[in-house]
Amino acid sequence: MAKKIAVLMGGWSAEREVSLVSGAACAKALVRAGYMVTPIDVQRDMGALLTRLLPRPDVVFNALHGRFGEDGCVQGLLDILDVSYTHSGLLASALAMNKPVSKKMFAAAGLHVADEIVVSPQTLMAGDPMARPYVVKPVNEGSSVGVHIITEGDNHEPYDDVGWPLGDEVMVEKFIPGREFTVAVMGKGDDAKAMTVTEITTDHGFYDYDAKYVAGGSRHEVPADLDEAVFEEALRSAQTAHRVLGCRGISRADFRYDGETLYILEINTQPGMTPTSLVPEQAKLIGMDFESLVAWMVENAECDP
Repeated sequence: MAKKIAVLMGGWSAEREVSLVSGAACAKALVRAGYMVTPIDVQRDMGALLTRLLPRPDVVFNALHGRFGEDGCVQGLLDILDVSYTHSGLLASALAMNKPVSKKMFAAAGLHVADEIVVSPQTLMAGDPMARPYVVKPVNEGSSVGVHIITEGDNHEPYDDVGWPLGDEVMVEKFIPGREFTVAVMGKGDDAKAMTVTEITTDHGFYDYDAKYVAGGSRHEVPADLDEAVFEEALRSAQTAHRVLGCRGISRADFRYDGETLYILEINTQPGMTPTSLVPEQAKLIGMDFESLVAWMVENAECDP
């Protein structure tokens, strides 16, 4: 009998619309792969979600993005229900979503990270917390939500009129000029393997929300035209980051390269699965079509004991 798969999508984070697109694409691919699929548009009603998940499916495909969906919250709920789910578990998800914490773990593992400080919104609004150029990021959002680069020529910050809307803390990070790369990793522990390296270019100034999800917003070179030593370093670094945080399933690590040093920016435990997303492109290069990729994710789903 075909496995019963519940696909969680939507949610109420800033990435709701992207999650709906990811979830719909994954649900269709899973049906084509022969699974019995129930799509669930998750709302902020846990009673309703529990009702939809009972009787328990064989696997939950977690296509939620952003807060609640990839920060350990829904993972904890699924652990309580003792149902296997795709992507990383509670702890790895929470660690990866908190950028300052994950960066400390990357640095301890010997990876290069950009200097950063965490300040209050009030401190940020009062003046430059570090020398320009720097990048302002929410501590725990994904998909470049709320990210801004502050340069020498700026005389009006993007949040001057409305204040900082994304939490009580702000991460201010040294801007690393140069090229942007990303590496997908699949598996867990010592068996986790990096797929390849993609270089991302965009006319948006950096790989922001629209560059990620609007068709034509970015250009992806797969594999990246990169010196072999740096290419291999990117693969190793992504695997290290995946292993250090305890990720499983699929993750995607993002990097900046200034011509001398490769810096890891963050790791995404719930990378996008839309038509313009990076992981399906990398999977295709190593011989996995979209159906095979999502089927692999289902067959390797777990829950924490």
